Amino acid sequence: MNAIVEAVHKSASHTLKKYEQTSIRLLAGLGVEGDAHMGVTVKHRSRVEIDPNQPNLRQVHLIHAELHDELRAKGFNILAGEIGENMTTRGIDLLSLPVGTRLHLGKDAVIEITGLRNPCAQLNGIQSGLMAAVLDKDAQGKLVRKAGVMAIVIVGGEVKPSDPIHVELPPKPHQMLDRI
Repeated sequence: MNAIVEAVHKSASHTLKKYEQTSIRLLAGLGVEGDAHMGVTVKHRSRVEIDPNQPNLRQVHLIHAELHDELRAKGFNILAGEIGENMTTRGIDLLSLPVGTRLHLGKDAVIEITGLRNPCAQLNGIQSGLMAAVLDKDAQGKLVRKAGVMAIVIVGGEVKPSDPIHVELPPKPHQMLDRI
């Protein structure tokens, strides 16, 4: 299966849920036009409290649709955009990509993966136990965060459902994703 954008979302206010769109416009160095997390400096409220001048490495949030499938199989009724992603992808293992991976989306847009989303307790407000369901442990007992990845916009453009995703890995050695 080829990697595609399955759905796109945004929200002008700081709500966990983002609302489905027919397309979104990515703005280079800023993020999703009209989204509350758009900007050069960090917009995530807890991070603004620490240092409002830090760079925004969380301009775009992506979640793989396969996570939604997994959650539904565990009894969670989760829809695309409901846990805060700007883009829902399918056919790409987002969590295994290294830092600096570039995703070419549709005709023009390019984003660069910066790190893992660190899930927060707000997820339990959607459905009890959801936060624990997006966390796991690997064979060595290390915490695995499954709530998607964060990215910055390198080249702007329109992104819409069914757009292809082309993966461009950074030069080796690769750095594994960590929470940001």
